Amino acid sequence: MTILRLRIVFDDAMLGPGKAELLERIGKTGSIAAAGRDMGMSYKRAWMLVEEMNRAFREPLVISTRGGPGGGGAQLTESGARVLELYHDIVAKAENAAAARIGTLEAMLRPAQPGDISDRK
Repeated sequence: MTILRLRIVFDDAMLGPGKAELLERIGKTGSIAAAGRDMGMSYKRAWMLVEEMNRAFREPLVISTRGGPGGGGAQLTESGARVLELYHDIVAKAENAAAARIGTLEAMLRPAQPGDISDRK
């Protein structure tokens, strides 16, 4: 299976598959900690990435509430949902535009052998 991983680098910000996945998981779990755990990263790393994204965009992508007796949580803002939607749309359009050439490149590859990098997860 061929996957196109697209990283968009702006002057002072970057958005790629990892940050997009973090946003998705925050949207699904309602928690930065849970989203980070699901991705195998520390809460500190997940929180740092959220802060980085919130600083980069005009409006925050994620809002959070502190924990306590009622528990805390996090959710995507409208801007966060829109950024995620736009990112996925850009990736889909890039995949469609490049599909034939990616197929040509793939056809030029040597068949995978046991122990090759492609066998690793």
